[in-house]
Amino acid sequence: MSHSQLDAWIDAHFDEQVRFLQELVRVPTDTPPGNNAPHAQRTAQLLREMDLPVEQHPVPEALVREHGLESITNLIVRRPYGGGGPTIALNAHGDVVPPGDGWTHPPYGGEIDGGRLYGRASAVSKSDFATYTYAVRALEALRAPLKGGVELHFTYDEEFGGELGPGWLLDQGLTRPDLLIAAGFSYQVVTAHNGCLQLEVTLHGLASHAAYPETGVDALQGANALLTALYAHNGVLRGRRSKVEGITHPYLNVGRIDGGSNTNVVPGKVVLKLDRRMIPEENAAEVEAEVRELIARSVQAHDPRVKVEIRRLLLAHALQPSPRNAPLVDAIRRHGEAVFGEALPVVGTPLYTDVRLYGARGVPAVIYGAGPRTVLESNAKRADEHLVLEDLRKATKVVARALYDLLGG
Repeated sequence: MSHSQLDAWIDAHFDEQVRFLQELVRVPTDTPPGNNAPHAQRTAQLLREMDLPVEQHPVPEALVREHGLESITNLIVRRPYGGGGPTIALNAHGDVVPPGDGWTHPPYGGEIDGGRLYGRASAVSKSDFATYTYAVRALEALRAPLKGGVELHFTYDEEFGGELGPGWLLDQGLTRPDLLIAAGFSYQVVTAHNGCLQLEVTLHGLASHAAYPETGVDALQGANALLTALYAHNGVLRGRRSKVEGITHPYLNVGRIDGGSNTNVVPGKVVLKLDRRMIPEENAAEVEAEVRELIARSVQAHDPRVKVEIRRLLLAHALQPSPRNAPLVDAIRRHGEAVFGEALPVVGTPLYTDVRLYGARGVPAVIYGAGPRTVLESNAKRADEHLVLEDLRKATKVVARALYDLLGG
């Protein structure tokens, strides 16, 4: 009976939930530049209007700027119930990549068209600010005796690695939940994800006039040799297969190249930024050592006069599969099948997420929320990102039902 009451409350308040999401989408959180405190303040205001007490935890400005951002204020809503049960955290991030070009709907308009809500972060992952907030509100509307508690963690550093979002909250001792549900999509339960190593590689040669190339050391030719070696290495990586469904093999991508000073100058400096995805079975330290050795060997073989400088930008460890998240998986799958009418597979994802930061501290976690079957369907990080509103409605029911069961309802 209580599950149907939860569903009914969500249906009755769904228009309100959609308006809440529209308000969140309309406050930009482009990262970079990463001025995210205004969105946190607006979110806190909206939560207080729902009688949800919210803590605002600003990250020190110097630390934020050291990480290349402008402002971060992370939010925690704590809802304690009776003793003897788990504290379940629900985490979603508000920071997003800039909208870019090609939109047919305003990226910060929150417009609804054909049952879809359009806007940057409408799917990833301001949608789950709404999913989790209204799941908790529905849960509390029952006034049922519950054991344990719920925390909403709304954070703002996913795009740059999460260390100043959930990582900072955990490091400061501001939270230590027993279980975690983090922002995801509606048609699968994710229990593992890839790791990610990002490096900045600078090749130092010697600039010279293009009319006298023999007087210089061409850093770009060194970079060309390095690129050939890096892309050839993907042939090796394709042979390292993961046993986690949904994850295939590691991959190395060079995402940015900067260098040279003018058309008539032999390039004296080139900078590459690369991204190496790591499957859960890989050891991060061994991967980094392998990539560094490959870089040094390739450039040295081309021209030992080219000097190489390597700087780590990010090391995000993989989220490992764990049997300790079974209560979360079972509850979400059971109610997902009941609400969506189909079985939800348990898979891994080649993405990397903030969830690894909870997992590294021993918190059993799953990724589940409002969204389509694949990232591509939502246009996340592309023009016309959108959320099918019926997925939001149903995912909210699934999360509310799962919370009710896990908290002894």
